[in-house]
Formats: sequence, C-alpha cells, structure tokens
Amino acid sequence: MKKITLLVLFLLTGFTTMAQVEIGLMISPTISSPRFIAEDKYNFKNEGGKLGLGVGVVADYFFAQNYAFSTGLVYRSKGGELSYASTDETGNPIRPKDDNAVQYIELPITLKLFTNDVAPGTILYFQVGGSLNTKVAAKVNDEKVINGGKVAKRFSVFEADAILGGGAEFQMGESTKLFAGLTYHRGLSNIDDYYRDVLNDKNIAIKNSSFSLDVGVKF
Repeated sequence: MKKITLLVLFLLTGFTTMAQVEIGLMISPTISSPRFIAEDKYNFKNEGGKLGLGVGVVADYFFAQNYAFSTGLVYRSKGGELSYASTDETGNPIRPKDDNAVQYIELPITLKLFTNDVAPGTILYFQVGGSLNTKVAAKVNDEKVINGGKVAKRFSVFEADAILGGGAEFQMGESTKLFAGLTYHRGLSNIDDYYRDVLNDKNIAIKNSSFSLDVGVKF
C-alpha cells in the first residue's frame, strides 16, 4: 500500500511539473429549473426557472497541446419554482408552490478538448465531465427559517452534476486569454428530501438542470 501511495504521489508531482497550467477567473450567469422523478398522481409541475450567478476560479492543466484537465472552485446559485398535488389536514386537495434557491460550492472535474486556430488568435473548446457540489445556503420562498426550522437542513449536503459545454478562447496577449462558452449542468442526485417526507413516498426525487453562460479571463 505504501509503495502504491508513493507511486501515485510521484506521478501526480510529475504531471503537475510537466503540465502547462492556465488559471483564470470566471463569471457565469445561470438559468436553472427543477426536474422531477415522481408518480403522475403527485402532478409535479415546473412553475418557472431561476436566474442565478456563478463566480469562481478555473484551472486548465494541459497534458498535451490540445487536451486539458479542467477544474476549479465555483460559487453558484440554483433553484426554481415548482408545485405539486397534496391534501391539507382535513383531506381537501391543495396545490402548494415552492420557490427554492440553493447555493453551492462546485468542484468541476472535466476534460477540455481544444481545436487549432479557427481564426487568428481564436480557438474552440469542448468540455465534458462532472462536478461535486457542496451546499452552503438555501431559501424557500425567500425564507431561511420556516416554522422555527432552518430550511437549509431539508436540502442534501452534496449534489452531483454531469457537465457538457463548449465555447471559444481569444488570445489577447502573450499569456492572457479571454473565453466565453455555454455549459449544460444536469443534476444526477436528489437534492431535496422534503417532498419524500411530506408525501410519504421515498421514490420521489428532485434534481437540478441548468444552463450557464461562462465568461472569463485566463492568465
């Protein structure tokens, strides 16, 4: 085990030393909305998306001329409005509506593929991979506390995303690049246990879907 650990550390150190690293800052306006996995009887409906903002640091580690391992840390807000069919304490049908907003710190783990120049100083890139996101705050209907309890507790601590995107980079100087792209984030994990509990059905799942416009500069 010790030998394997030393070998992994050696390979990672060598990779970091040999790789060309580009680090940058990114602003990422995001439109998100909920997806549902539930029986038709609950009649979940998407009542509207939410405009949020992502900001963070990105890093591209080039292990070949046109291939890079891309990661970083991004603070991003997601959510959306939903409604569902339920009953009140007397059994009368009701249709509650929630406006959910959750903030995450994202750790993307992706592969970027770059083209050669398509115009002077301009290249295209394609990105695929995933991210592990950690919840940092949440609101429901603009409230942080409902019935004496913090609403953040109802949301899962972690979220997993699949990422697919593309864009362009523009060389602005010897070591400065501007980039702009569009990315689809598809939530893979249930983010909210509240609806499982209130409807008494463990098969219900709420997942995020979002599109982001990624704009930034790399050095």
